[in-house]
Amino acid sequence: MPKDAEPRECSIADTLDLVGERWSLLAIRELSYGVRRFDQIVHNTGASRDILTARLRKLESNGIIRRERYSDHPVRYEYHLTPSGLELCDVLLVLMRWGDRHLHPDDPPVRWQHSCGESVSPLVVCRHCGNEARIGAHSPTGRGALTT
Repeated sequence: MPKDAEPRECSIADTLDLVGERWSLLAIRELSYGVRRFDQIVHNTGASRDILTARLRKLESNGIIRRERYSDHPVRYEYHLTPSGLELCDVLLVLMRWGDRHLHPDDPPVRWQHSCGESVSPLVVCRHCGNEARIGAHSPTGRGALTT
């Protein structure tokens, strides 16, 4: 980074420092699917054991997941999302929507169904007015654009 650079302070950057790495987000995805055990998370993500161990420790130390012992001999743990970890699943849904639209427009690899029976298509909206929230001038209607 150049000496005179002063990066913008931003919650997005801070969050990416914590969870913005592939294996962390895929571990959170697996936990959201109900996968709890280390070997299953390794298998379903493709992460190496040492990298996944480091990511899980970081997520645990930052309160995103918690470990629960399920075996004493040998010592084994299950992993669970905390309330803040569960909130990250909303981010995963929006990432999935983007991937479905732009990477797999004809055949999304996973279709999530809402309890109402329809396919899930997440949308970020303003809690106050209910309009779609988009960052900056990228709002297609010009309404609902976020500003700093």
